[in-house]
Amino acid sequence: MGHLYDRLCEFENLCLAFHAARKGKRGQENVAAFERRLEPELFALQDELRNQTYNPGEYRSFYRTESKRRKISAAPFRDRVVHHALMQVIEPLFERRFIFDSYANRIGKGTHRALDRCTHFLRGSAYSLQCDARQFFPSIDHDILYAQLARTINDETALELIQRILKTGVGVLDSEYDMRWFDGDDLWACNRPRGLPIGNLTSQFWANVYLNPLDQFVKHELKCRRYLRYVDDFLLFADDKATLRAWQQAVIAFLADLRLTIHEESAQIRPVSEGLPFLGFVMFPDHRRLKPRCGYAFRRRIRHQVREYEAGRLTQDDVTSSIKGWVAHAEHGDTYGLRSTVLAQVVL
Repeated sequence: MGHLYDRLCEFENLCLAFHAARKGKRGQENVAAFERRLEPELFALQDELRNQTYNPGEYRSFYRTESKRRKISAAPFRDRVVHHALMQVIEPLFERRFIFDSYANRIGKGTHRALDRCTHFLRGSAYSLQCDARQFFPSIDHDILYAQLARTINDETALELIQRILKTGVGVLDSEYDMRWFDGDDLWACNRPRGLPIGNLTSQFWANVYLNPLDQFVKHELKCRRYLRYVDDFLLFADDKATLRAWQQAVIAFLADLRLTIHEESAQIRPVSEGLPFLGFVMFPDHRRLKPRCGYAFRRRIRHQVREYEAGRLTQDDVTSSIKGWVAHAEHGDTYGLRSTVLAQVVL
């Protein structure tokens, strides 16, 4: 075993991983059952990891339709503890390699800082180009991802664990993927292992690893100074359309090497004064508006939660917490009137 894997297996690391995995989920029965037998569970995990007999369990999949229909795949709780333990030792190796303007699933970044950075770039630009990858998580190619990870992680045992976790995701998102062929593909390309389960901590982090070459290409090869990315949604800014058109074609060609494509029909170059849809808001240089569908989705969710509260299946604190979370997000836009209208309709 390598030094990195030894650190992963340390009991203190597993304890920290348990607390991280439990955060916000203490009310779930599988979490409570694990916690009731915390020490035996962690020692059992430690033995399995040290003896390299650990095998991940099966995912439980379901769909969410809050903004768009997504298949979420939840790993068993003990596997989520392992995911956190792994991330705690490998994430620092990659963090210093990421660009400043990658904002998803990183400490000190997040949605609201991405919105603020977008505003900053809008104020200094004439035009914007927004791109997003088509079927991003279902399309992530395991061989390409593993090669990226192996270039940084110098520990064979840790890489074997990563390979084991990757294999559990094969086929989970097949129903969400439409086969696309790239130059040089043979007939067996359709059998390439692909897909990262949406919902895994590892998937969120590995998405940043997978698109880090794109970030480096845009910043250092294309010399785009005003660029930011949130998961697979990325923005480029410039003062003329011709530059953005050239960058768009270069990005499409680069992503083909990662076996990814973008939604070209929606990747439009537009003046910043027209507004830029990004992370639930429509962004302008001097203000931002919440997308209407986000307001409608919240109203539907609150009506459902009020019914659950009246039926005794949710507490008042549950509903209040949900409202506070939405208000905290909506406050990052010019939404005073919307917030007042929506909250006036909530009666507990």
